[in-house]
Amino acid sequence: MAKKVAVIGAGVSGLISLKCCVDEGLEPTCFERTEDIGGLWRFKENVEDGRASIYQSVITNTSKEMSCFSDFPMPEDFPNFLHNSKLLEYFRIFAKKFDLLKYIQFQTTVLSVKRCPDFSSSGQWEVVTESKGKEQSAIFDAIMVCSGHHILPRIPLESFPERFKGQYFHSRQYKNPDGFEGKRVLVIGIGNSASDIAVELSKKASQVFISTRQGSWVLSRISDCGYPWDMVFHTRFRSMLRNVLPRAVQKWMLERQMNQWFHHENYGLEPQNKYLMKEPVLNDDLPSRILYGAIRVKSRVTELTETSAIFEDGTVEEDIDVIVFATGYTFSFPFLEDSLVKVEDNMVSLYKYMFPPHLEKATLVCIGLIQPLGSIFPTVELQARWVTRVFKGLCTLPSERAMMEDIIKRNKNRIDLFGESQSQILQTNYIDYLDELAEEIGAKPDPLSLLFKDPKLAVKLYFGPCNSYQYRLVGPGRWEGAKSAILSQKQRMLTPLKTRTLQPASHFPVSLLLKILGLLAVVLAFFF
Repeated sequence: MAKKVAVIGAGVSGLISLKCCVDEGLEPTCFERTEDIGGLWRFKENVEDGRASIYQSVITNTSKEMSCFSDFPMPEDFPNFLHNSKLLEYFRIFAKKFDLLKYIQFQTTVLSVKRCPDFSSSGQWEVVTESKGKEQSAIFDAIMVCSGHHILPRIPLESFPERFKGQYFHSRQYKNPDGFEGKRVLVIGIGNSASDIAVELSKKASQVFISTRQGSWVLSRISDCGYPWDMVFHTRFRSMLRNVLPRAVQKWMLERQMNQWFHHENYGLEPQNKYLMKEPVLNDDLPSRILYGAIRVKSRVTELTETSAIFEDGTVEEDIDVIVFATGYTFSFPFLEDSLVKVEDNMVSLYKYMFPPHLEKATLVCIGLIQPLGSIFPTVELQARWVTRVFKGLCTLPSERAMMEDIIKRNKNRIDLFGESQSQILQTNYIDYLDELAEEIGAKPDPLSLLFKDPKLAVKLYFGPCNSYQYRLVGPGRWEGAKSAILSQKQRMLTPLKTRTLQPASHFPVSLLLKILGLLAVVLAFFF
């Protein structure tokens, strides 16, 4: 008899968890509190309690080839960076293709998830749900928590006496720039949301200020030769260099790379600790808006008066009309026992950011409670692929002691790389983490072994973009189309760009010219 798995949430983590359950022959039921799929990526005009919220203009920070699921490339004509509505369209195509909607109970809220009395032997859970005013209880063999961590806003009001008389709200409540015409707006924070909102408001407001405690590196989505940034940055070769080079060399390379576009110090954005591998801000317009004077970068706010903001450097900005707190989120799983997902000493006590280590049976897991330095979509897919095989008994976890040692070691490495900020508590390296998960299920690719069998593919794996297709070449869940998807990714990247027909130009290859000149040099040297 197939094991019954409760999947909580029908966002990206929930959808891929459903597919992985079905792939492994498990029997999933997904509980979604709203009327539709998409989670964070489904824009709604109004903010809803208990649901993630985005603004109307949100565009992905990771490109389509680096963000698609491993056996389901995005349509070739899709743009490289997707508006939230386009990404939701992909999720709908994906759900229809794999017939996932039949497993989802919409408008159903999970009230509680509790261990059954015989949990130590059965590993089972009692799940209580509510739908249309009616409560129901059911027993499940395993739980996949896919409800996300962008729901409970963190507003540091305790840092400021309630003196400010203007309007203030968390970035979660922001939807569009209408109504901010002629306003003087202060955005507190320097993450992706803060930067997006500041840029958008600067087109309507009379002046926008962005206050940052520590600064941040800012990258454009467009990288070398016009390629998407993550197709250039996330390669196995570059990851290897970051792992083997001395820290001093890494720091020099990082600073040089980040300052290629513009000198951050000149714009007041240089990070306080510029050698930490913190997630950069992805924004194509922020430097330009600062250059125009439409946005002014300020230091940390130390005090608010009725109408002004006082900053750490002693400067004051008067007549502030609106404050937007883009200050992040805290985790909240109100349906779980407090002891299951613990955050203590700035550390999440989950094995590989997924499994509570102290459970007698590994039958509850968090999917997507992580911030990789790359796309979240391939990350949660590999998490779900491994987890479902653990549930099925095909993969096993180490002892509680070994898991706790790994958690502590991983946290020390995280602090060393990313710092101790609360906003970095879920941060992890990208390719290293993907490889860890893939190794657990036997799906990690080996470019070296392919070097003599298929050198073209081996070179693509090592020097090309490390995308999700690589994890379908071998092992369980192997996909016949993986190699073709890897070799054709450049074409899918270029298709939505080449929308104007150009007359073919005759290009004389530079490499051929160099060879001819070299040959002439050898001939001349022979005679003279």
